Amino acid sequence: MTTPTLSTVKQFSDRHPAFPIGGLRHRIFHEETNGLKKSGAIIRNGRRVLINEEKFFAWLESQNQITA
Repeated sequence: MTTPTLSTVKQFSDRHPAFPIGGLRHRIFHEETNGLKKSGAIIRNGRRVLINEEKFFAWLESQNQITA
């Protein structure tokens, strides 16, 4: 089993500049309705919010699926 890559919102944004902090926080705020919570990409440890990078990008890919 490999250890997942977990990042704070700031660390994630610094590592991936295409995702500004405000945009990430917006997605996290609406995680119930956008499917992000269901994907398991967001982990809460007390007040700290961590992003599982692999699951986040899998969720992002699933948002771009074309349905016929």
